[in-house]
Amino acid sequence: MTLKIFTLLSYFLVVLVIGLLAHTKWKCSPESYFLADRKLGTVMLLGTMVATNFSAFTVFGTSGAGYRDGYAFFPIMGFGTGFMALTFWILGRKIWEIGRNKNVVTPSELVNVLYHSPFLSLLFAIVMIVFTIPYLALQPMSAGYALEELLGLPYVYGCILVTAIIVLYTLRGGLKAVVWTDLFQGAFMAVLLLVALIIVAQHHGGFIVANQKVLATNPELFSRPGGVDTYSYGIWFSYILLWFFCDPMFPQLFQRFFSAHSKLSISRTMLFYPIICTVIFFLPISMGVLGHLSFPGLAGTQSDKILPMMLTSISGDFMAALILAAGIAALMSTMDSQLLTLSSIFSRDIFSLIRKQKSHNSVTGRIFIIFISLAGLALAYKPPTTILQIATQTFSGLAVLFPTVLFGLYFKRVYSLAAILSIVWGESTLLMFYLGLFSAGVFLPVIWVMIVVFSVYLITHAVMLWREGLLAFQAPKWLHNPYLYMMAGIFIMAMDFWNWGNIQPVFIGIPAWVWFFALLSTIQTIVMARMIKSKPPTDPRL
Repeated sequence: MTLKIFTLLSYFLVVLVIGLLAHTKWKCSPESYFLADRKLGTVMLLGTMVATNFSAFTVFGTSGAGYRDGYAFFPIMGFGTGFMALTFWILGRKIWEIGRNKNVVTPSELVNVLYHSPFLSLLFAIVMIVFTIPYLALQPMSAGYALEELLGLPYVYGCILVTAIIVLYTLRGGLKAVVWTDLFQGAFMAVLLLVALIIVAQHHGGFIVANQKVLATNPELFSRPGGVDTYSYGIWFSYILLWFFCDPMFPQLFQRFFSAHSKLSISRTMLFYPIICTVIFFLPISMGVLGHLSFPGLAGTQSDKILPMMLTSISGDFMAALILAAGIAALMSTMDSQLLTLSSIFSRDIFSLIRKQKSHNSVTGRIFIIFISLAGLALAYKPPTTILQIATQTFSGLAVLFPTVLFGLYFKRVYSLAAILSIVWGESTLLMFYLGLFSAGVFLPVIWVMIVVFSVYLITHAVMLWREGLLAFQAPKWLHNPYLYMMAGIFIMAMDFWNWGNIQPVFIGIPAWVWFFALLSTIQTIVMARMIKSKPPTDPRL
């Protein structure tokens, strides 16, 4: 036990030192505190993008889903999250350009620049906050699980400990501290997840042998629809589309576009993202599958603890503590970014309305970090369901914002009413599904919600154009880009319906259809590399 405590305390100390060394002045400018002076190059931007998006959900949520559903969950996360990188090209580069030209710091400030509507900007900010705080709560929640299994530390104390450490270095250093700790924690997480998989596999005779053992007892984990029949065609399609719409709307990812040094930094980040997602998500999902060899019969929220339970029982105290620190690294590298971005939205888009002027220093934002962290702790106190279920609900609420940003960036003429109605109708529809008033049928609710959101926006937009005598359709020039159609083809191939229910053939212990998705991600990378080299249209807007 002493060795476990020493290992974890050493890790926490290293993170604190890195974060505190990358300090900023207490009254520095918002650009310096929240955006690191807009100077993140490719390596820094890619590192913080990856670490920020790979959260407690990546390590604990996906290993739990791997335990319950098997390898059926891998393409949804590995390919689906990687495919989302296309939005770096579609949205990210234009967001960067407007942000730099207009001195924009937060996502909702960008919306105000695009639509010239303070009310829409406020609505956008509130939706981001409301649906991000539950996702933020997943981070201390997972920390509580890990420390409870590893040290016997009461769940609540684990939540508080990790939150306090994150708040300390985020208050001190802002985005500079977050980026440097993200780079360390992201690399730490990736290396140790690989080490963890090797340890677990070797304990059961090697990776191939271990998978063969699970295949013999739980063959459903090696095919779709998965271990508990979760992933039907409709659910599969829903999740992959959900990541595409919601991930760029995560406020902590959205704000990273503003902090990039150049468009090229964003393009290169897009290029490396799919392969990294493929590798990283395979590791915890595989460990979740192999968890059946050590702890069969887990259900519900218990399955989200499979990783700490397995490593505590298999490896020695030192390795168990070190590898679980990798899981804590993932959640810390997300929570610090969430705290930072939400505090910028609070201080610049909500509090500034009360004061009727923008703040020219970071003091207000730093104070809000404390309040937001307390809100996350309150929600983590008694988690109502599994990590995956909480994430799916909150992600759907953020996906509603996608059309507002997309059309705001690409339409020559925009109307705030179209955006406001689309958000209100979208969130209202999602609430009706949550209350059980509607049935989503074969899909997740997000599919119907997004149909409503896009329809309301486009119909309202068309009516407003008609009233002004401007209703005339002109195809945007980016629709002539052949690489976008190649990407659409890759997405269609990812539906993979011809392999449904198949297990054989198996290569290196896992089904061939799993390898197929690794190939798709590789092809996606090649196509995006060609996109970067292609000449952009002179006027991409409608």
